[in-house]
Amino acid sequence: MRIVQIIDSLEAGGAEKMAVNYANALANTIEFSGLVATRREGLLLSQLNKNVSYLFLNKKGKKDLSAVFRLRKYLKENKVNVIHAHSSSFFTAVLVKLTLLKIKIIWHDHYGISQDLKQRKSTSLKISSLFFSGIISVNDALKNWAVSYLWSSNVVYFPNFISDFNDSEEEIKLNGIDGKRIVCVANLRPQKNHKLLIETASIIRDKFSDWSFHLFGKDFKDYYSAQLFQKIKELKLQDSIFFYGSINNVGQVLKRCNIAVLPSLSEGLPLAVLEYGLYKLPVVATNVGEIKKVITSHHHGIITESDNLSEFSSAVERLITHVDERQAKGENLHKFVELNYSEQSIIQEYVSWIKSLPNFADNNSHK
Repeated sequence: MRIVQIIDSLEAGGAEKMAVNYANALANTIEFSGLVATRREGLLLSQLNKNVSYLFLNKKGKKDLSAVFRLRKYLKENKVNVIHAHSSSFFTAVLVKLTLLKIKIIWHDHYGISQDLKQRKSTSLKISSLFFSGIISVNDALKNWAVSYLWSSNVVYFPNFISDFNDSEEEIKLNGIDGKRIVCVANLRPQKNHKLLIETASIIRDKFSDWSFHLFGKDFKDYYSAQLFQKIKELKLQDSIFFYGSINNVGQVLKRCNIAVLPSLSEGLPLAVLEYGLYKLPVVATNVGEIKKVITSHHHGIITESDNLSEFSSAVERLITHVDERQAKGENLHKFVELNYSEQSIIQEYVSWIKSLPNFADNNSHK
């Protein structure tokens, strides 16, 4: 089995991280594992296993045919028989399949706004799905949507999984007081609802002024981002909220924090919550997406209703004041994540599923 992951960028994000996770995990499992970044490289490139073959296409436009033929050459030279395309990279995969008809495409749907999928329509995706041998969805809602909307008969749900972090050794200087840090790992996008986090920080500051909030994720320098920083300024929270941007060693940060939060309005199955569990952090998160599949009870963390300031801030306050409880929740979440979201179990299912796809044994795309 010879599989290549395709992703549009290697900037820090959930889909991008999963492309790297799959490539790294498969490097120890199958004959050939590769990863292709089509448009941009980024921080996650340094987390790629040395045994993973890598190609950067530097694609300049949607129909950059020279990039497509560079990809075709790479696939033929490495005798690849499966393209695992993540998110919007499906279009590049379909273009190259038109020149390599026997190659199989697996599309991985990481769509993060899965609370209401009725308005999600894409003609190009629907037509492209005719060329998909299978579809992987990261939650049940996306699976049901794919079954009803797209033209592919093999749709499966695989949860995201965690792998050991391949962090750099450089240690990030954190503000605040040791033992009193609250962390949030989420790019600055509206669905992540940092506004709720800022309002919570204002409440916590007034009651526990020695606690601080530490935010990690990409700043897209847009209107949403500007609103957030203006709100921090208006509420005079500059000494309580610290933003660090995207980093490559988030594991080093999580080791030094005490409570983790995710205030999202919409999610799939967020990697952040799995990463929090990996580092034994107690979690406060909103009841969206598949979060309840990770935080299954009050023993694993606290779930609040979406965009409910009173519930969310009270949950954070509870973890601040109940030290034994927060330590127990962190330990319990760690055990649950390791048992149910390990790389080994999901990769085994993934490989078995691909082998079961129609005509897989006869697929010799490199010929």
